[in-house]
Order: sequence, then structure tokens, then C-alpha cells
Amino acid sequence: MTNETGAAGRVMQRTDRTTLKRYPERASYDRDLIDPILDEALVCHMGFVVDDQPYVIPTLCARVGDFLYLHGSSASRALRTMSKAPRVCVTASLMDGLVLARSAFFHSVNYRAVVVLGAVTEVEDAAEKELALEAFTNALVPDRWSDVRRPTEKELKATKVLRMPLDEVSLKTRNGPPADEEADLALDAWAGVIPLEVRALPAVPDPALRPGIKMPRAISEFAVGTGEHPYEQHQSGGAS
Repeated sequence: MTNETGAAGRVMQRTDRTTLKRYPERASYDRDLIDPILDEALVCHMGFVVDDQPYVIPTLCARVGDFLYLHGSSASRALRTMSKAPRVCVTASLMDGLVLARSAFFHSVNYRAVVVLGAVTEVEDAAEKELALEAFTNALVPDRWSDVRRPTEKELKATKVLRMPLDEVSLKTRNGPPADEEADLALDAWAGVIPLEVRALPAVPDPALRPGIKMPRAISEFAVGTGEHPYEQHQSGGAS
């Protein structure tokens, strides 16, 4: 087990399970880099085992402080299994670009991927459960929680929320141009990066929406981008 200090001075714990063996130079254990990715990634994937059969299920995730929250139906087999498992795996990934090399072998993608390992705990406390659901709601659109009805007691009972500590976590990234062999640089094939981004389109009102209800500013402005592409924002030099 190794302690590492992030760029902003946050000390992270690196374990044998989170230590990258392949391309270790792409790894980071800095929570100041990890947290924004967990906040940006709407979807994560839960990995667990049932009767020796592995399953990987996509779901929404939300981070609050030092915990990652997962939620779903109280009848969910996945959540029931995870809450009883000694250890599970949750991953979140963002795709930033298609890397097109001069050779087929060196084609790749630019990405940011976080892996969280450990045990999960079912949230029983009503206040914490509501806090987690608020985080899920606001992860979709900022401040959405303040515009909508709160969950009823019946709805809270029908919802299972799991809490996973961010104690054993790693980040792996790839960015930059293709990493072609020097001998291939003279080939006539085009090479470069096709940047990718997830963007919101203008909101479409519910056909059942009552007349006179104005679209909140947070929603009307949601599709307005920053003008900075993820490839430009996260690119930090040459590829490895």
C-alpha cells in the first residue's frame, strides 16, 4: 500500500488492486482529478457476482463528498446483491476523442476512466437518503431539486440507496495525438483525433405540460456550451 500526494496536495491511498500495471504513466490517484470525472459522468457501471456469474449493470451515480451513491428500486436484484457483497466494483468513463493512427494497430481513443473498489452500505437514515436523491436530481440539471416535488414516504421506501466510500480508487486517462511508429510517419494515411463530446439539445416540453408554465432558466440554458471542447480542455501533451 502506497500513499501518493496529488497535485493539489491531497494524499491518496494506492493499493495493489488500484495500481495500474499497463501504462502506469496514465494513472492518477489524485482526488482533485478523480472527483470532477465522477461528477461529470451521469452513468456508471456496477460490477458484482451472483452464483459465480459476473454482471455489469449501468446506472446513474452521484458523488457527495467522499462517497459515491447508487440508487434504484428496492426490488432491484443488483442493489440487493451489492449491499450484501464483501466487495464490488464501480466504474465511470468519459470518451473524449477517436484517435486515428496511420496503422491499424495504433488506433485508440482518448478517455478518462475511474475505477472504485470496495464495499457498499445501504443508506437507512432518511435525511442522508434524501440528500443522496437530491444529488441524483441535481446531477441531471443544476438546482432541479428546488423546482420539483420531494419524494413521498412511499416513494422513499420504494427506493434503495447505496453508499460507497471513495477509499480505493484510481483514474486512468489517455489524451493527445496518435502514437505511430516513426517508420509509419511517412505513410500517406491521414492521422489525427476526432474529438467527441456529449451535448444537450434544446429541451422538449412534455405534451401534458399545463399552459403558462415557463421553462426554468437552468433548463433553457442547459444546452448552451462553454465553447471549449473536452479534447482541448483535457489535452495535456503528447500521447503515451
